[in-house]
Amino acid sequence: MRRVRRTKILATLGPASENPEMIAKLFQAGADVFRLNMSHLARERLPERVEMIRAVEAKFKRPIAILADLQGPKLRVGTFEGDSAMLVKGQSFTLDADQTPGNEKRVYLPHPEILSSLEPGHTVLIDDGKLRLRVKSVKSGAAVTEVEVAGKISNRKGVSLPDTVIPVAAMTEKDRSDLEAALDAGVDWIALSFVQRPEDVAEVKKVARGRALVMSKLEKPQAIARLDEIVEISDAVMVARGDLGVEMPLEKVPGIQKLIVRTARKLGKPVVVATQMLESMITSPVPTRAEVSDVATAVYDGADAVMLSAESASGQYPVEAVATMNRIAEEIEQDQSYWSIIKTQGSAPEATGSDAIAAGAHQIADTLHVKTITAWTSSGSTAFRIARERPNSTVVALTPNHNTARRLALVWGVHPIRTKDASDVDDMAFRACKFAVREGFSQISDRIIIVAGVPFGTPGATNMVRIAFISQEHAAQA
Repeated sequence: MRRVRRTKILATLGPASENPEMIAKLFQAGADVFRLNMSHLARERLPERVEMIRAVEAKFKRPIAILADLQGPKLRVGTFEGDSAMLVKGQSFTLDADQTPGNEKRVYLPHPEILSSLEPGHTVLIDDGKLRLRVKSVKSGAAVTEVEVAGKISNRKGVSLPDTVIPVAAMTEKDRSDLEAALDAGVDWIALSFVQRPEDVAEVKKVARGRALVMSKLEKPQAIARLDEIVEISDAVMVARGDLGVEMPLEKVPGIQKLIVRTARKLGKPVVVATQMLESMITSPVPTRAEVSDVATAVYDGADAVMLSAESASGQYPVEAVATMNRIAEEIEQDQSYWSIIKTQGSAPEATGSDAIAAGAHQIADTLHVKTITAWTSSGSTAFRIARERPNSTVVALTPNHNTARRLALVWGVHPIRTKDASDVDDMAFRACKFAVREGFSQISDRIIIVAGVPFGTPGATNMVRIAFISQEHAAQA
């Protein structure tokens, strides 16, 4: 199951794809990571889904990453007399703490922390931005707004607050229970929704304690305002364009996407581009030309992964959607302008020995036209650093840890393999050459680059780079 592309594909599982046969088909079509959306998956059913994916992993003998996506705080209005009301542009409409059913003049907002945080001039969006209110005044337990974009408002519609920092954590009680269930089930990545501040991420990492890595979903203006801090503390980030496009003007989203991807690449953190990438394939076997260009843009930008949501979870053509995304990524990475764009977006390595070694391996690979860089890694940090450089070589990550191999399935250009740790420098070189041949990335008389840390098995101790020649003996052992 050797992939010929470097950009990874993340597929969401759902009603259309939650059986072992379909999961296997999605993996064969190109999925590297499977997303379990906790907004729709009961935590009691989570272990069963994880076991299905692990069975596919065992069948194909390739590490597969599992991402559990926490729902996050869902803000909603209360109910209405007759289930709905019609708002007229320019009228006053009050959000209050009165639990009685609402009407065309007011409605209950069951979030006192919002009422205490709203200020005059703040925007309140209802139902994914279909209605827009502007706060005129705030008093105890109520906010009086003016309707700027009118329409029908009905029971339990969602509320978005692009101007307001909400004094609540990104994790709800449901998220805490889901997080513990996901960690117990052995998922590899946790996606945290509606991140506003670095402290939100720190809270999840404190609970995870390294049992899974944490991916921050960037979908609020408050997160963009503190982007560097959030990316720095996160293990990976996601450009969650759905809610981002609700809380910010749509025309700003493409620029923000590029900003997030550049920032993540600069700081060496994997970045996923998500939402509506092949939306039309929910009901059509082929995408629109605009959707193909959208996926291509993310690949040209050097994103680590592109994600399918409803396309693979509930669409009519889940396998075709993954296969289409796979073909787009493969084709773009063969385009003559791809590497020139990737290189111009690079940044200087951090002032650490490990980053200097990774940058040096990239430079040597470019100079000698080496096809394979082999990284011996315990925690995965060596492979992360090399991938940050976006080398025109496949990064074969050799690790003794199951968890590390699975986590690296998300990372750009990394082909993870679980194997026992090297016993000495000669063993390290011999087996690196053997795996490069066995996996089909190199052949006899090729040179490969080996990056490792000595002493072996010490996380974060990347301090050695070596060039090795592949001999007949290596090929015979492969």
